[in-house]
Amino acid sequence: MDPRFPPHNSHLTVPQSFRERDPQLRHLATCPLRHRFPLLDRLPEATPGIYTLSGGRQIGKSTLLKQWIAELIDRGTPADAITFLTGELINDHHGLLLQMTTHLEEASTHGRNFLIVDEVTDIRDWDKAVKFAADAGMLERTVLMVTGSDLALMQDARVRFPGRRGVAAEPDFRMHPRSFREYVGLTGTVAEPEALARSEAPPDPSVLDDLYDAFDRYLLHGGYLTAINDLAGLDTIRPSTLATYSDWIRGDVSKRGRGEAYLREVLSALVNRYTSQITWNALARDLPIDHPSTVADYVELLQRMDAVCVVPALREDTLSAAPKKARKVVFSDPFILHAVCAWLEPASASFERQRERAADPVWGSWIVEACVAAHCRRAHPTYYIKAQGEVDVAYVRDGRFWPVEVKWTNQLRPKDIKQAARYPNAEIWGKGRQVSEVNGVSVLPLPLRLLSL
Repeated sequence: MDPRFPPHNSHLTVPQSFRERDPQLRHLATCPLRHRFPLLDRLPEATPGIYTLSGGRQIGKSTLLKQWIAELIDRGTPADAITFLTGELINDHHGLLLQMTTHLEEASTHGRNFLIVDEVTDIRDWDKAVKFAADAGMLERTVLMVTGSDLALMQDARVRFPGRRGVAAEPDFRMHPRSFREYVGLTGTVAEPEALARSEAPPDPSVLDDLYDAFDRYLLHGGYLTAINDLAGLDTIRPSTLATYSDWIRGDVSKRGRGEAYLREVLSALVNRYTSQITWNALARDLPIDHPSTVADYVELLQRMDAVCVVPALREDTLSAAPKKARKVVFSDPFILHAVCAWLEPASASFERQRERAADPVWGSWIVEACVAAHCRRAHPTYYIKAQGEVDVAYVRDGRFWPVEVKWTNQLRPKDIKQAARYPNAEIWGKGRQVSEVNGVSVLPLPLRLLSL
């Protein structure tokens, strides 16, 4: 094996102590809250093929893959049948093909081989090496898992392997930050959150209180395990944790040839207009950027990195995006918003600024609305409604759209939900603990509804 890769392949020397020797798993063992990713139950074990795992950086993809290796070994896979390669250390497709060939020559000659290439999108023309290996018959007994943080690039590359990916029903996997339901399960805030979400009976008031307390914390750290463990173990979120995530955004933008000055301008504009309807033309007029297409280019790049979600207006007759209407741009997780704000406006008490922002009536409502939109988007095509009035979120399921008005306030006024009241299946996800009704629209506890997504 190339001497650069043994630190991530300690299972090859002493398989039984892989969890204690591997850097990611060793770090995870020291955290107050340790997460086993549910996605592990869907990853391949027996069917050869080319598989992809996509998701933003610092989300836990490498840790997930190390947990997968440990569980494969537990289930009897020979240690020498598994190799983990780091794309950051491989320059181009020639280097990748060399490493793949070396692994296949050294791997077990019986059963399946597992080759993992983490952050393959850092390797120039990586898909050429994979295509060559598949055409040469090198992958007939191999489960090849490649991961990347550029979502669009992964999608583009998938179409380059027609007929070469194998017969698996699910070859592509997408990883998100921990959802609110996953966070509740991780902390043990309530027993069996899935059952609670499905239950038609109102939960015990004390259970709802615990759920709302958990949601308040979630608005600070989102679904990122490092921030979750900071708050659990230190009762704060370290400035270095915030910097890690803002540095990821800046670094990936810079690697793609974009300027940090323009990035700052675009992010500042998105923060200042958070959850508002925007157009690229309007943003360009307010920024020192020459052309609306430049704004669109930066937002598209941030979306490919899974840092932001673009939420278009819904065209109700086709259940698709209305291309000529303004759109909303929100961060894909509450913690990304906090990390970006900490970079745009550095402060010595960055965590206190986070808490003030989340507790502010206006900012808090924006963060909650964005959180709901990002959660819905993971499971369903998600839009907002702009007609005579506005509805915050509308997701498409079972051939129809489901309007959701997000009201993170202690007082609901009928005039604020006039548009939602036009739809018989609309719901208000609110701050109150009780199920009620306003203008014929059901009002439901918001954290409880998030559990059901």
